Amino acid sequence: MTEQAHGPRRSRTRAGRRFPRLRIALAAAVSFAVAGTAAQAMATQPEGSDGQPTVPSLSWSDCQGGFECANADVPLDYRDPQGKTITLAVIRKKAPDQAKKKGTLFLQPGGPGNSGVDFVRNNHAGLPATLRDSFDVFGYDVRGVARSSAVTCWDDPTYTQAVTAAKGAPGPDAYEPAVRQGAAFDQACKDNAGELTPYVGTGYVARDIDLLRQALGEDQLTYYGRSFGSYIGTVYAAMYPERVRALVLDGAYDPEHYANQPYAYDRPQYLALDGAMSRFLDWCKANQETCGFGDGDPRAAFEKLKADLDANPVPTANGGQANGYTVVYRLMFNINEGKVIWPSLGQALRKAQQRDTTSFLLRPPSPASFDFLNPNIVVECVDKDYPRSPALLKRQVTTNARLAPLLGPAMAYGPPLYDHQHATTCAQWTGEKPSRYDGSFRAKGSAPILVLGTTGDPDTPYQDAVALSRKLDNGRLLTFQAEGHTAFGRSACATDAVTGYLVDLKVPARGTTCADETQPPTATPKVAPPGTTLGELRNGVNDRLDRLGSLR
Repeated sequence: MTEQAHGPRRSRTRAGRRFPRLRIALAAAVSFAVAGTAAQAMATQPEGSDGQPTVPSLSWSDCQGGFECANADVPLDYRDPQGKTITLAVIRKKAPDQAKKKGTLFLQPGGPGNSGVDFVRNNHAGLPATLRDSFDVFGYDVRGVARSSAVTCWDDPTYTQAVTAAKGAPGPDAYEPAVRQGAAFDQACKDNAGELTPYVGTGYVARDIDLLRQALGEDQLTYYGRSFGSYIGTVYAAMYPERVRALVLDGAYDPEHYANQPYAYDRPQYLALDGAMSRFLDWCKANQETCGFGDGDPRAAFEKLKADLDANPVPTANGGQANGYTVVYRLMFNINEGKVIWPSLGQALRKAQQRDTTSFLLRPPSPASFDFLNPNIVVECVDKDYPRSPALLKRQVTTNARLAPLLGPAMAYGPPLYDHQHATTCAQWTGEKPSRYDGSFRAKGSAPILVLGTTGDPDTPYQDAVALSRKLDNGRLLTFQAEGHTAFGRSACATDAVTGYLVDLKVPARGTTCADETQPPTATPKVAPPGTTLGELRNGVNDRLDRLGSLR
């Protein structure tokens, strides 16, 4: 989400953020009947029967644009189903003809850390008409995210200081400071969010979804999850296989690696991200006029750019500064757009070379980024089981940096940040993890589950989707031959296959491959081409806003 979309910033003092306010990030007139603080939200659950959690009662109210919003109280700790509760913010838009609808479609964004409420609001209009006509479209902010008691370990000033000091081309002495920063983040989580962090793992998120399914009157779950949302769907299917009607897992995770062998999960992500960056630089070299960066050797120019900006940061309009780390951070997320954004990346790199602050690559991470990054780290530290060996940690992190030289060193030795860079924090994480799910991931006896993998995905490597489709008892893989992250909304072929599966339960044939990626334009486009998101040009700065394409 861009800074502009969030409106005035709230106070982030340590005392004020111990139980963070349930935040409302929609237009000012939009309202949720939310509890004031997470401490208030963690009220006593009303009595259910047989020690089971009480199904939430949803009281819907209008929240503009045809959307309805409500709150759902679910157990904070499912080991104590009648104990304290946490309040989840939910949203839906009903199908226009209720007599003809097939049920409710759950939409789950990536992350962890993205708002499911915003995901539904931002993407509903771009969904294929068949989906909008066939389903009430539903989403929610998972526990610990956005309006559902957002977890905050580092406040904005602490995060700003850390990312400002980070380097795009860190030196050989960068490992130990990274480990110390990971330990500092862990301690901040204990100090500022310790009463919530044990309970934000995906095992409890799946239990929440099953209560929400019941609250909506659905016998089975119809679900689309992208990126981390695919892991949430995987865990749900594993826990409740008989309750699956249709699950789409787009940009899928290898769940066994993610939860139980996290070093084996991290390295392919380092390699996938650097591989995407390398292919972009190769294209740039072969298309110098369109790219505009590198003067014949984009790879060398990129290394020089990082070092030059580290040595002489560029002052930014808000009094901050941008350096080589800033460029790496922005590239990490925006290269997810695929080939269609390559000319824009080339022009942005050229501007950065000229120290032109209109380049989106010179915009440091913002408070909106930190809202995403805090739960991103915490959820994964709870979900993952990193070995406690300091020697293994050092060997893995330094090897990752070496094997992914373009973007890897900045991530490996930077402050606590995103996904594959969590080892220095999560390997030092202490405390119980009752909400973690560790398998099995077979979902034995489920209905067919559709897994989508993109061959050049820089964020969720294609081999993870292959692994998941094989691990599931009844999985079916659809391959999208393309650069970029996920497939639905970026490919007419994949979008049609997903729509037919969700609506009519038509499973694509084995071996189905889509190859209709939008190719790079001959110049930097001013608007997003059909079927793409082009987040930077549309939204100014991509602070991990999750937006689908607009294929109809």
